[in-house]
Amino acid sequence: MGERGRRTVRDLRRDNRARVVQRLYFEGPLSRQELGTATGLSSGSISNVVAELAAEGLLEEAGVVDSDGGRPRTLLRVAPGGGLLIGIDIGETRVRVELFDLSLTELARTDRLLAQHGYDVERIVAHVCSGVADVLRDTGADPGQLLGIGIGVPGIIERGGQDGAVVHGQTIGWTAVPFEKLLRAVLDVPSEVPLFIDNGAKTLGQAEMWFGGGRGAGTAAIALIGSGVGASVIHGGALVEESGRGSALEWGHTTVHMGGRRCRCGSIGCLEAYAGAEAMRERWYEAGGPLPDDADDETALAALLEAAFPEDEDLAPDPVAVSLLEHTAECLGAAVADLINLFLPERILLGGWAGLLIGPHLLPEIRRHAEAYALRHPAERTSIELGHLGPDAVTVGAATLPLAAFLARGGSRPRLPGPSPEPDPGGLSASRRWHRASTTAAAEPAG
Repeated sequence: MGERGRRTVRDLRRDNRARVVQRLYFEGPLSRQELGTATGLSSGSISNVVAELAAEGLLEEAGVVDSDGGRPRTLLRVAPGGGLLIGIDIGETRVRVELFDLSLTELARTDRLLAQHGYDVERIVAHVCSGVADVLRDTGADPGQLLGIGIGVPGIIERGGQDGAVVHGQTIGWTAVPFEKLLRAVLDVPSEVPLFIDNGAKTLGQAEMWFGGGRGAGTAAIALIGSGVGASVIHGGALVEESGRGSALEWGHTTVHMGGRRCRCGSIGCLEAYAGAEAMRERWYEAGGPLPDDADDETALAALLEAAFPEDEDLAPDPVAVSLLEHTAECLGAAVADLINLFLPERILLGGWAGLLIGPHLLPEIRRHAEAYALRHPAERTSIELGHLGPDAVTVGAATLPLAAFLARGGSRPRLPGPSPEPDPGGLSASRRWHRASTTAAAEPAG
């Protein structure tokens, strides 16, 4: 037992690198002296680690600052060009692939529409493969610089088997799809580049915790409202290596109406059957709303909102549209109350393209109903807001999965091929580009 618990020189070296690179990423630029104070490492250790990281192209100078009575101090930062990350969103209407540098600045993106073929597995695998090839080709990027590929998908992710990440997506017709194995067979990237596959609502949650409305919160629940509905609960942690905790929730398939509408999952009375954009389109059409048969969810939802909240002051609100949206707000409020009662979050954020579309109109009513349905004590301590990052946050969150693992390894590049690591469930609590964080959360070890 003592042998198993003994730390090696390699462990100490990795930990020192991790402490330095994480501080610089989230709080940089910093001088060597500031790094020593922030990490607790000796000046000799700081010099050795900085020299090593700089030789690998991971650190660069970022100017100088005057010091009190001494020589000017050189500032250091994580080099944006020190590596590449890919984030992928398997969305409801398209597959989006984005290439980022280490600062999560977008370098390229491409979209593949899904409207005609839905969630055909082979076609989606082909879209991911061609999308990755396109963003690398368009930027002239070296695939050997990739630190990992993060992918957000609908459904439940199962890991631990020889096929890597397996996806169970009941609402999209995926049953035990060996998604990682299928991707590995076609992706033209080095075999050591890891794949991180996780639920899309969870990657949205991680993005909001890193960069958006979840920054600084100990616990936040983030809702993804699109054609369907999902959510994640993210618990922050003190340091990267201490590993944050979080989980994806099939929130859209909690019951809000006993004996209610049939959901696309096959059950009845689900939140998604009332608050998803697909369901709102169907409900308005059934109530006689003026929609063409081939209207897509986004077009239908925009028309529904315009009918209920007309911009033209001379037009009266459509009472059917108003009633439908009032009921949607109550369903969402009741389901938000469940999140409050179950998880006691400090914040609840409503995101996803449909959530951000309806939120400005319905948020006051959602809050009112949540307060009515939730226990008073936790409800008084929970804020309910819109997400801060817009409809593309799933892709950014997907890219943070390999980035979190990279930072936890102290900037070491992946070496061994194998099944996908367990993605970071809680993520890091902030980004140095938006927030000088004093605490961060970490990636989980490979699963």
